[in-house]
Amino acid sequence: MRPFRYQRAGDLAGAMTMLAQAPNGTYLAGGTNLVDLMKLEVATPDVLVDVRRLVSDRIEELPDGGLRIGAAVPNSDLAADPRIRRRYPVLSQALLSGASGQLRNLATTGGNLLQRTRCVYFQDVTTPCNKREPGSGCSALEGYDRELAVLGWSPACVATHPSDMAVAMAALDAVVRTQGPGGERTIPLTGLHRLPDQEPERDTVLEHGELITAVDLPPLPLAARSRYRKVRDRASYAFALVSVAAALEVVGGVIRDVRLALGGVAHKPWRATRAEAALRDAPATRESFRGAAEAELAAARPLPGNAFKVPLARNTIVSTLLDLVEQAR
Repeated sequence: MRPFRYQRAGDLAGAMTMLAQAPNGTYLAGGTNLVDLMKLEVATPDVLVDVRRLVSDRIEELPDGGLRIGAAVPNSDLAADPRIRRRYPVLSQALLSGASGQLRNLATTGGNLLQRTRCVYFQDVTTPCNKREPGSGCSALEGYDRELAVLGWSPACVATHPSDMAVAMAALDAVVRTQGPGGERTIPLTGLHRLPDQEPERDTVLEHGELITAVDLPPLPLAARSRYRKVRDRASYAFALVSVAAALEVVGGVIRDVRLALGGVAHKPWRATRAEAALRDAPATRESFRGAAEAELAAARPLPGNAFKVPLARNTIVSTLLDLVEQAR
């Protein structure tokens, strides 16, 4: 690990000032992803500004019936909160599938959203990688691609986003609250992360010095009937090959409303809007679910080693939605 300077500010304004003076600096909260990347010298910040005590670690009720999750809420606390388990079970399930208890105790809500995308070549500093060195090339295009993207990738990058929590939040219409040099702003969770395009080094739309302060979950009654399913190489903690976050409302055998997001298939949590549109007002049957999944995956461009992800995603969507229908009976 390269040498760095550790700083702790007394308030958010002080933290932003410290980072403004450090173009190669970054914020530190739980550090569960950042420190790993620093050990590999994939991330080489010269300044770490500790913000864990500067943002809320509480889950608060909102006037509209939603919840506000402070950016410093540990993943363990979020997964165990009775309101999350009852009103947004998909989020609790995603968190519990995402990491061991030790990591969940340290990892924060804001930091979880800012995990760097996943690719073995990104983590190997001996290989070309456009995420680490823009313009150097993408080794994965001609290399090991089994775990990489099938949707939304570009010739510059085929990495996938690793967060389970973010996939669930994408399905729940979550909104991210930030504070930066330009003031406060709100960003839909689905707009926080970027597809690679020609700038794969940018995982999110956040500017330098901009800090996530909270995540708002809107009141969403159908979220009480939701589920997260993660398919991975081993039953213990591993990154998703494919994951599905789904919420479903069925009345009289007809789908009144649905939310659907996919993980393990793209550079960002993938909100399955085509599938949602196909499902609304459709019968809640296996045939409808399969047709909607195929509509969403029609744009998939699998690589030689990960073509299996397309039928895997289709089958996981279908089985998850069928489970929700059965649960509602």
